[in-house]
Amino acid sequence: MQRNDVAEVLRAQGHRVTGPRQAVWRALCEADAHLTADELADRVTAIDPSVNLASVYRSLTLFEELDLVRQSRLGGETAGRWEMAHPDEHFHLVCRVCGSVDHHQGSLVQSVRDHLSEGHGFDAEQVELIVTGTCAGCAGAG
Repeated sequence: MQRNDVAEVLRAQGHRVTGPRQAVWRALCEADAHLTADELADRVTAIDPSVNLASVYRSLTLFEELDLVRQSRLGGETAGRWEMAHPDEHFHLVCRVCGSVDHHQGSLVQSVRDHLSEGHGFDAEQVELIVTGTCAGCAGAG
């Protein structure tokens, strides 16, 4: 979704388009990584110094309710990391050495869904697959 599209989504769902929400959305769109709320707040403050951490959290909560963003706990971290929403077929590859996070797309998530449905009668609503290991850059450096 493009940066300007969030206003249309907010209005269509009966929510106001506020400065803090726009600043949080802009920071998410410009992010080159999966960010904690604190990291995101630092970027939002650079865009609009009047936006406080509570507004960032409220915006993230609303965006998550609207399925615009996802929060993940990557690599055993306690703080959630935020990113733009994406299909379940994208899963996370987390390097335990440098902390990089990469998305990988493949049929593995669908295989997990099929297994759960057929073997256990479980209808998975969302699948979050996180694979922890060593990225090619760190493996080559070691």
